Amino acid sequence: MNGAVDALKKDFAAIRTGRVSLSLLDGIAVDYYGTSTPLNQVATLGIPDPRQITIQPWEQKLIPEIEKAILKSGLGLTPTNDGKVIRLNIPPLTEERRKELVKVAKKRAEEARVAVRNIRRDINDEIKKSEKEQHLSEDDVKRLQDEIQKITDSHITKIEEVLQHKEKEIMEV
Repeated sequence: MNGAVDALKKDFAAIRTGRVSLSLLDGIAVDYYGTSTPLNQVATLGIPDPRQITIQPWEQKLIPEIEKAILKSGLGLTPTNDGKVIRLNIPPLTEERRKELVKVAKKRAEEARVAVRNIRRDINDEIKKSEKEQHLSEDDVKRLQDEIQKITDSHITKIEEVLQHKEKEIMEV
């Protein structure tokens, strides 16, 4: 269940807010000598100002490969380069785009809630299986199911808190 919450936080890091974050580039891989390599392992990434990301490849011949990877990534950003550094100018978010991002965040939070509930269901199935095999008494089964429900509720509450924080962050101008 902690894994589901952590995965949600990682997903939320990739959702763009008003501030620029290097986590936007986490999913981008570059073809480096025939191997798909994460961008941060072939270049130095930086944020010189609030609306720009710079990418300085360690080898100049990687510039076209990095540009291709960014264009294919679906971020909707167009890279520009001066021969040494690639710059990504991030436009400010419109109100409409912010609302779309909140919907995406809510969808991901719901997926995390479903994951937590699936874990609860799997554990409850195991408990019932143990009861049928007479490893557990009815009282133990009831107590364990109550504990699992409390843990599930606390994780769903954590997911809600993370979602509210992300919504606030997205809608902040």
